[in-house]
Amino acid sequence: MPDYSLILIRSIIAFILLLFLTRIMGKKQLSQLTFFDYVVGITIGSIAASMSVDKNIQISNGVVSLAIWGIFPIILGFFGMKSRKFLQITDGRPSIVIKEGKVLEESMKKNQLAIDELMMLLREKGVFKIEDVEMAILETNGELSIMKRTDVEPITPSLLGMKVKLEHAPTLLIVDGHILYKNLSTLGYTEEWLQKKIKKQGAQSIDDIFIAQVDSNGSLYVDLYKDKIQKDES
Repeated sequence: MPDYSLILIRSIIAFILLLFLTRIMGKKQLSQLTFFDYVVGITIGSIAASMSVDKNIQISNGVVSLAIWGIFPIILGFFGMKSRKFLQITDGRPSIVIKEGKVLEESMKKNQLAIDELMMLLREKGVFKIEDVEMAILETNGELSIMKRTDVEPITPSLLGMKVKLEHAPTLLIVDGHILYKNLSTLGYTEEWLQKKIKKQGAQSIDDIFIAQVDSNGSLYVDLYKDKIQKDES
Protein backbone atom coordinates (compact mmCIF):
# COMPACT_ATOMS: atom_id res chain seq x y z
CA MET A 1 0.00 0.00 0.00
CA PRO A 2 1.44 3.44 -0.92
CA ASP A 3 2.61 5.61 1.95
CA TYR A 4 0.06 8.37 1.33
CA SER A 5 -2.82 5.87 1.47
CA LEU A 6 -1.57 4.52 4.79
CA ILE A 7 -1.17 8.06 6.17
CA LEU A 8 -4.70 8.89 5.02
CA ILE A 9 -6.17 5.87 6.79
CA ARG A 10 -4.14 6.55 9.97
CA SER A 11 -5.14 10.21 9.95
CA ILE A 12 -8.84 9.42 9.55
CA ILE A 13 -8.67 6.97 12.47
CA ALA A 14 -6.80 9.51 14.61
CA PHE A 15 -9.30 12.24 13.71
CA ILE A 16 -12.29 10.08 14.61
CA LEU A 17 -10.69 9.10 17.92
CA LEU A 18 -9.86 12.73 18.77
CA LEU A 19 -13.41 13.79 17.94
CA PHE A 20 -14.79 11.04 20.16
CA LEU A 21 -12.43 11.89 23.02
CA THR A 22 -13.20 15.61 22.92
CA ARG A 23 -16.91 14.84 23.09
CA ILE A 24 -16.63 12.59 26.13
CA MET A 25 -14.06 14.82 27.88
CA GLY A 26 -16.52 17.72 27.79
CA LYS A 27 -16.28 21.46 27.14
CA LYS A 28 -13.65 22.01 29.81
CA GLN A 29 -10.93 21.21 27.28
CA LEU A 30 -12.20 24.08 25.10
CA SER A 31 -12.36 26.65 27.90
CA GLN A 32 -9.59 28.25 29.95
CA LEU A 33 -7.34 25.30 30.79
CA THR A 34 -5.62 24.44 34.03
CA PHE A 35 -2.01 23.28 33.80
CA PHE A 36 -3.16 19.64 34.02
CA ASP A 37 -5.70 20.10 31.19
CA TYR A 38 -3.02 21.84 29.12
CA VAL A 39 -0.59 18.92 29.48
CA VAL A 40 -3.30 16.36 28.69
CA GLY A 41 -4.38 18.25 25.57
CA ILE A 42 -0.84 18.55 24.21
CA THR A 43 -0.08 14.89 24.91
CA ILE A 44 -3.23 13.64 23.19
CA GLY A 45 -2.52 15.81 20.16
CA SER A 46 1.07 14.58 20.01
CA ILE A 47 -0.02 10.94 20.19
CA ALA A 48 -2.59 11.43 17.43
CA ALA A 49 -0.05 13.20 15.19
CA SER A 50 2.55 10.48 15.72
CA MET A 51 -0.01 7.76 15.03
CA SER A 52 -0.92 9.47 11.74
CA VAL A 53 2.55 9.69 10.19
CA ASP A 54 4.84 7.30 12.09
CA LYS A 55 4.64 3.86 10.45
CA ASN A 56 6.70 2.37 13.29
CA ILE A 57 3.77 2.90 15.65
CA GLN A 58 1.06 0.29 15.32
CA ILE A 59 -2.44 1.69 15.03
CA SER A 60 -3.63 -0.54 17.88
CA ASN A 61 -0.93 0.86 20.17
CA GLY A 62 -1.92 4.41 19.26
CA VAL A 63 -5.59 3.69 19.93
CA VAL A 64 -4.78 2.23 23.36
CA SER A 65 -2.57 5.19 24.23
CA LEU A 66 -5.23 7.72 23.18
CA ALA A 67 -7.85 5.82 25.15
CA ILE A 68 -5.69 5.91 28.29
CA TRP A 69 -4.92 9.63 28.00
CA GLY A 70 -8.56 10.39 27.16
CA ILE A 71 -10.30 8.30 29.80
CA PHE A 72 -7.85 8.83 32.66
CA PRO A 73 -8.58 12.60 32.97
CA ILE A 74 -12.30 11.78 33.04
CA ILE A 75 -11.72 9.43 35.95
CA LEU A 76 -9.63 12.06 37.74
CA GLY A 77 -12.35 14.65 37.08
CA PHE A 78 -14.95 12.32 38.61
CA PHE A 79 -12.89 11.91 41.79
CA GLY A 80 -12.28 15.67 41.80
CA MET A 81 -16.05 16.27 41.89
CA LYS A 82 -16.30 13.95 44.89
CA SER A 83 -13.30 15.28 46.80
CA ARG A 84 -12.19 18.90 46.99
CA LYS A 85 -8.74 17.87 48.27
CA PHE A 86 -8.25 15.56 45.29
CA LEU A 87 -9.27 18.37 42.92
CA GLN A 88 -6.67 20.66 44.50
CA ILE A 89 -4.01 18.01 43.89
CA THR A 90 -4.79 17.75 40.16
CA ASP A 91 -5.82 21.35 39.40
CA GLY A 92 -4.09 23.28 42.16
CA ARG A 93 -5.72 26.06 44.15
CA PRO A 94 -6.24 29.80 43.62
CA SER A 95 -3.78 32.18 45.28
CA ILE A 96 -4.36 35.68 46.62
CA VAL A 97 -1.66 37.96 45.21
CA ILE A 98 -3.08 41.37 46.21
CA LYS A 99 -5.03 42.12 49.37
CA GLU A 100 -6.29 45.53 50.47
CA GLY A 101 -4.10 47.25 47.89
CA LYS A 102 -0.94 45.45 49.02
CA VAL A 103 1.03 42.98 46.91
CA LEU A 104 1.71 39.69 48.71
CA GLU A 105 5.33 39.00 47.82
CA GLU A 106 5.39 35.47 49.23
CA SER A 107 2.39 34.47 47.15
CA MET A 108 4.05 36.01 44.08
CA LYS A 109 7.21 33.95 44.65
CA LYS A 110 5.23 30.77 45.26
CA ASN A 111 3.45 31.17 41.92
CA GLN A 112 6.62 32.38 40.13
CA LEU A 113 4.77 35.53 39.09
CA ALA A 114 6.93 38.55 38.28
CA ILE A 115 5.69 42.06 39.01
CA ASP A 116 5.68 42.89 35.28
CA GLU A 117 3.43 39.89 34.63
CA LEU A 118 1.15 40.95 37.46
CA MET A 119 0.88 44.47 36.06
CA MET A 120 0.07 43.06 32.62
CA LEU A 121 -2.73 40.92 34.09
CA LEU A 122 -4.07 43.95 35.94
CA ARG A 123 -4.03 46.11 32.81
CA GLU A 124 -5.93 43.40 30.92
CA LYS A 125 -8.69 43.89 33.50
CA GLY A 126 -8.61 47.65 33.08
CA VAL A 127 -6.72 48.31 36.34
CA PHE A 128 -3.61 50.49 36.33
CA LYS A 129 -3.28 51.34 40.02
CA ILE A 130 -2.58 48.57 42.53
CA GLU A 131 -4.11 50.64 45.33
CA ASP A 132 -7.49 50.42 43.57
CA VAL A 133 -7.56 46.64 44.09
CA GLU A 134 -9.27 45.26 47.18
CA MET A 135 -8.35 41.68 46.26
CA ALA A 136 -6.73 39.93 43.29
CA ILE A 137 -6.74 36.16 42.97
CA LEU A 138 -4.57 34.17 40.58
CA GLU A 139 -6.85 31.36 39.39
CA THR A 140 -5.75 27.82 38.58
CA ASN A 141 -6.00 28.56 34.84
CA GLY A 142 -3.62 31.54 35.09
CA GLU A 143 -6.35 34.18 34.90
CA LEU A 144 -6.44 37.03 37.41
CA SER A 145 -9.77 37.72 39.13
CA ILE A 146 -10.05 41.22 40.58
CA MET A 147 -12.34 42.85 43.11
CA LYS A 148 -11.91 46.61 43.10
CA ARG A 149 -12.38 48.85 46.11
CA THR A 150 -15.97 49.99 46.46
CA ASP A 151 -15.09 53.67 46.11
CA VAL A 152 -13.54 53.14 42.66
CA GLU A 153 -16.26 50.88 41.27
CA PRO A 154 -18.54 52.38 38.57
CA ILE A 155 -21.80 53.81 39.89
CA THR A 156 -24.70 51.42 39.37
CA PRO A 157 -28.44 51.75 40.09
CA SER A 158 -28.09 49.33 43.01
CA LEU A 159 -25.46 51.55 44.67
CA LEU A 160 -27.84 54.50 44.33
CA GLY A 161 -30.75 52.48 45.68
CA MET A 162 -32.67 52.76 42.44
CA LYS A 163 -35.13 50.14 41.28
CA VAL A 164 -34.80 49.18 37.65
CA LYS A 165 -37.04 47.11 35.45
CA LEU A 166 -35.76 43.60 34.87
CA GLU A 167 -35.18 42.85 31.22
CA HIS A 168 -34.73 39.67 29.25
CA ALA A 169 -32.09 39.33 26.58
CA PRO A 170 -33.09 40.42 23.05
CA THR A 171 -34.55 37.43 21.24
CA LEU A 172 -34.52 36.51 17.56
CA LEU A 173 -37.95 36.00 16.06
CA ILE A 174 -37.06 35.76 12.36
CA VAL A 175 -33.89 34.40 10.80
CA ASP A 176 -33.30 34.18 7.07
CA GLY A 177 -36.98 34.58 6.21
CA HIS A 178 -38.17 31.95 8.71
CA ILE A 179 -40.17 32.56 11.88
CA LEU A 180 -38.76 31.03 15.07
CA TYR A 181 -42.10 29.89 16.45
CA LYS A 182 -40.62 28.54 19.68
CA ASN A 183 -39.16 31.93 20.60
CA LEU A 184 -42.36 33.63 19.55
CA SER A 185 -44.55 31.46 21.80
CA THR A 186 -42.10 31.59 24.71
CA LEU A 187 -42.36 35.39 24.80
CA GLY A 188 -46.14 35.29 24.42
CA TYR A 189 -46.34 36.94 21.01
CA THR A 190 -48.47 35.82 18.09
CA GLU A 191 -47.74 35.60 14.38
CA GLU A 192 -50.39 38.26 13.73
CA TRP A 193 -48.57 40.67 16.08
CA LEU A 194 -45.32 39.94 14.28
CA GLN A 195 -46.89 40.53 10.85
CA LYS A 196 -48.22 43.95 11.92
CA LYS A 197 -44.84 44.93 13.38
CA ILE A 198 -42.81 44.06 10.29
CA LYS A 199 -45.21 45.85 7.93
CA LYS A 200 -44.76 49.04 9.94
CA GLN A 201 -41.04 48.78 9.21
CA GLY A 202 -41.41 48.43 5.46
CA ALA A 203 -41.52 44.65 4.97
CA GLN A 204 -44.24 43.15 2.80
CA SER A 205 -43.80 39.60 4.09
CA ILE A 206 -41.63 37.40 6.27
CA ASP A 207 -39.61 36.44 3.19
CA ASP A 208 -38.29 40.01 2.95
CA ILE A 209 -36.63 39.82 6.38
CA PHE A 210 -33.14 38.60 7.10
CA ILE A 211 -33.23 39.14 10.88
CA ALA A 212 -35.91 40.33 13.30
CA GLN A 213 -35.13 40.73 16.99
CA VAL A 214 -37.38 41.86 19.84
CA ASP A 215 -36.28 43.37 23.16
CA SER A 216 -37.96 43.21 26.56
CA ASN A 217 -39.98 46.35 25.82
CA GLY A 218 -41.55 44.79 22.73
CA SER A 219 -39.55 46.94 20.31
CA LEU A 220 -38.79 45.04 17.13
CA TYR A 221 -35.56 45.47 15.18
CA VAL A 222 -35.86 44.42 11.55
CA ASP A 223 -33.07 43.93 9.02
CA LEU A 224 -34.34 43.50 5.45
CA TYR A 225 -32.57 41.65 2.68
CA LYS A 226 -32.65 44.85 0.63
CA ASP A 227 -31.73 47.58 3.08
CA LYS A 228 -32.19 51.18 2.09
CA ILE A 229 -28.88 52.70 3.15
CA GLN A 230 -28.56 56.43 2.69
CA LYS A 231 -25.29 57.27 0.97
CA ASP A 232 -23.42 60.45 1.82
CA GLU A 233 -23.07 62.73 -1.15
CA SER A 234 -19.49 63.77 -1.70
